[in-house]
Amino acid sequence: MRRTLEGTKIKRQHVSGFRARMSTPGGQEVLNRRRAKGRHKIAITAKERA
Repeated sequence: MRRTLEGTKIKRQHVSGFRARMSTPGGQEVLNRRRAKGRHKIAITAKERA
């Protein structure tokens, strides 16, 4: 059984995925800051369920 407040991968991607970030000027700034800092992952990716 899943918990009530678990959330979904699709909602998470729509809010904070790569394409969501690229779609706004502010989101592009976020990605550029993370690139400049040297982040290995600049945006979240959907992971497979175990």
